[in-house]
Amino acid sequence: EHGAYIKEKNKEWRQIRELDTKWKSKILSILQDYVDRVPYSFIEEKDFSVVWHYRKSDVELASQKAKELMDEIIHFTANIDVQVLQGNKVIEVRSGGVNKGSAAMQFIDENYDFILAAGDDWTDEDLFKILPKDAYTIKVGVFQSYARFNLHNNIEVVELLKKLSETNSV
Repeated sequence: EHGAYIKEKNKEWRQIRELDTKWKSKILSILQDYVDRVPYSFIEEKDFSVVWHYRKSDVELASQKAKELMDEIIHFTANIDVQVLQGNKVIEVRSGGVNKGSAAMQFIDENYDFILAAGDDWTDEDLFKILPKDAYTIKVGVFQSYARFNLHNNIEVVELLKKLSETNSV
């Protein structure tokens, strides 16, 4: 849910704040129209967001329809507290103010010894932006990012974590 819920040690998952989702039904009907027009596209519904995926669709048709959908959704959501995000062959509409960065702010105080954040998705950029300058932020994949460092793939991330755990256990 990109930060809509957080979980503290030895506690249950909880919502960061109350969120209005009345907008979802109208957005879902708009997205369904595009699913009907773009073969192999589909909708993913979460508690506080809806996503139109078109990665399996014809590139030309899907690109054209994605532009149309962005225009339609941006027009429709102009006065609604939502964010409209376009990613790698996805368009996501999510409740406003919900992101990994706002969730991380619930945990950050001045008493941390070490912060490590790694991610391979465009939604991780919100997290990388808000973390302190001395945090170790890693973008997985070689892309432009707010992260301080890059690793090529998840295998390198696992190798790094193993090395860190070995160093810490001495």
